[in-house]
Amino acid sequence: MGSPPPLYFNAGMFVFEPNKITYESLLETLQVTPPTPFAEQDFLNMFFQQIYKPIPLVYNLVLAMLWRHPENVELDKVKVVHYCAAGSKPWRYTGKEDNMDREDIKMLVKKWWDVYDDESLDYKGEEEGEESFSKPSIMASMPEPAVSYIPAPSAA
Repeated sequence: MGSPPPLYFNAGMFVFEPNKITYESLLETLQVTPPTPFAEQDFLNMFFQQIYKPIPLVYNLVLAMLWRHPENVELDKVKVVHYCAAGSKPWRYTGKEDNMDREDIKMLVKKWWDVYDDESLDYKGEEEGEESFSKPSIMASMPEPAVSYIPAPSAA
């Protein structure tokens, strides 16, 4: 059967505060590491491959887990959803991309919009006259980036 593939994390959900020695080692290693398709994500995975410890899925649900390993997902307990699958960004969601026309995805996208539209969560300046932030969203009007996407290795 062979050994399982090495762990690979998505750098969009990565928190680390290196000590000075690790920081300097990161910079030195970066100077001699050839470029890769997923830049910092590949580099961080390579650098931390021996010490990386994944957090529970409930704090970083990568959407591909819903169709690749549904038995490992407790959707009702999820706290953080990582919308990194093609077509999954809530402000661009159409349901037409592969694996996106699913009830669980639709529910998560709806929850994202519910939180986004909740005006009680809008920043309100504490001092009189201070600017507050509200709708309309600039996100919905953002132009589609002019880049070609290459599917990244999935953490799922």
